[in-house]
Amino acid sequence: MKNCGDLVDNKSAIVGGVGDMYSEDSATLDQPITPWTISVASGYSLMRDPRYNKGLAFTEKERDAHYLRGLLPPIVLSQELQEKKMMNLIRQYEVPLHRYMAMIGLQETNERLFYKLLIDNVEELLPVVYTPTVGEACQKYGSIFRHSQGLYISLKEKGKILETLKNWPERTVQVIVVTDGERILGLGDLGCQCLPITIDVGTNNEKLLNDEFYIGLRQKRATGEEYDELLQEFMYAVKQNYGEKVLIQVIISSSSFYAFAVLSLHAASSEQAKPDFQFEDFANHNAFELLARYSSSHLVFNDDIQGTAAVVLAGLLSALRLLGGTLADHKFLFLGAGEAGTGIADLIALEISEQNGKPIEENRKNIWLVDSKGLIVSSRKESLQDFKKPWAHEHEPITGLINAVKAIKPTILIGTSGVGKQFTKEVVEDMASFNKTPLIMALSNPTSQAECTAEEAYTWSEGRAIFASGSPFDPFEYEGKTFVPGQANNAYIFPGFGLGVIMAGSIRVHNGMLLAASKALASQVTEEHYEKGMIYPPLTNIRKISANIAAKVAAKAYELGLASHLPQPEDLVESAEKCMYSPVYRSYL
Repeated sequence: MKNCGDLVDNKSAIVGGVGDMYSEDSATLDQPITPWTISVASGYSLMRDPRYNKGLAFTEKERDAHYLRGLLPPIVLSQELQEKKMMNLIRQYEVPLHRYMAMIGLQETNERLFYKLLIDNVEELLPVVYTPTVGEACQKYGSIFRHSQGLYISLKEKGKILETLKNWPERTVQVIVVTDGERILGLGDLGCQCLPITIDVGTNNEKLLNDEFYIGLRQKRATGEEYDELLQEFMYAVKQNYGEKVLIQVIISSSSFYAFAVLSLHAASSEQAKPDFQFEDFANHNAFELLARYSSSHLVFNDDIQGTAAVVLAGLLSALRLLGGTLADHKFLFLGAGEAGTGIADLIALEISEQNGKPIEENRKNIWLVDSKGLIVSSRKESLQDFKKPWAHEHEPITGLINAVKAIKPTILIGTSGVGKQFTKEVVEDMASFNKTPLIMALSNPTSQAECTAEEAYTWSEGRAIFASGSPFDPFEYEGKTFVPGQANNAYIFPGFGLGVIMAGSIRVHNGMLLAASKALASQVTEEHYEKGMIYPPLTNIRKISANIAAKVAAKAYELGLASHLPQPEDLVESAEKCMYSPVYRSYL
């Protein structure tokens, strides 16, 4: 694992901290390391530690030095040959969930090979460890659960959360991803069915409560004071256990989330710092409240609100090259007014204000939202949740998306409803009737919940639509032209964003850093991509993309006076690349 130069303080200590047992956190890629600080009688334990196991790639000298003779077949294979073998095996599975389980099985036995496969084959494997396959994995998590890869904190641990955190073996924690499982993708309440750190307060999903293989608390979901007290204890226990002098970075996560976060974040350095909390998949009523409550006292980031907003804004900024004009020249209509929809809308309005200097309230007027009861208008204001009220504009009440499209005549249609097939043929044809190039973003996950497919968008618009989705769709040919759908994947944003926060030692997350991340992502789209109808760069370039995003986020933190790692490095892109995880095997001699 590479360190981050001057950012690393190997002698610093925190409450409950331990040293770098295997010397990896402070090693460079070319520096041989010894994974043991104590003598061992056998290499049996080394082979069963997924962080250090190399399988048949242990060399002859390593086998002698670490008591591995006789514990492995005599052949020595390179990591490249191991990777080829594993990809051949994974491709033999026809069922996506079986591919997912094969990948997780590899992660549980050989982490470096797992990440090398993922990094080298990201476009092929990301749909396996993330959407759409991870949706099915979450639903069946109790049945396929084999090994715990994160930390579970339930109501049973109330009053003992600090002790529970100390049970986690890593001490140089830098990033914590936390969920209460109430709103996973578009799948609803999955309770204790998802890592990173899972806050288990029960579930209201009757199917899970009656499932003999369910691994969580078998009780109705706690709410109100009981819920708030548990979350407060957790937040302050984390700060007490891991400290706040500098920024902490570890990912305590499910294999799916951990997998693509590691592309630019995993073990970036051994520095001990302030915890960067990411609230993931909390329901609307909790997500906004938690973000507001803790953003002034903790370093917090909500991927559903802020991460989604940043990646969608990047797509919009990129699409302007095809649409023409500025954001202020366009009219937006959202289907879905939850945390994702309102988060995106807020960031769009903020960016327009940055561009034209007008108050954000004025720039909201061209942004309209439709929820389950229809268009959000001022006459509904008294009955609306607080986070919807800024979007209640003067207009007669309208029910139904198609009626809203006909009345508002948006140039950009964005779906965050979590309900599939809502962008019907009539809706898309109507968008195409008053827009030369309509932009249609069907963002709900997984694939089954997408508001429309790429094929539908291109066909119903007669090949004139720009299309992006939350889940991946294959390229589609229409009248001799091949269109490559964009994927508004949060994996574009949060690894680089988190790395930038850590590099700068930012004490808080600021909206300006989100805008910087969006612009950095948009800038990676080339003319070659535009010719194919793409508004996002290929995921094969994710490490380069993440490094550039990290550099821009860190630069903004320094500009805003939020950075604590001084002085600012001269080349932030180079600094980001040096902090990135390398999955290449190390020499243990």
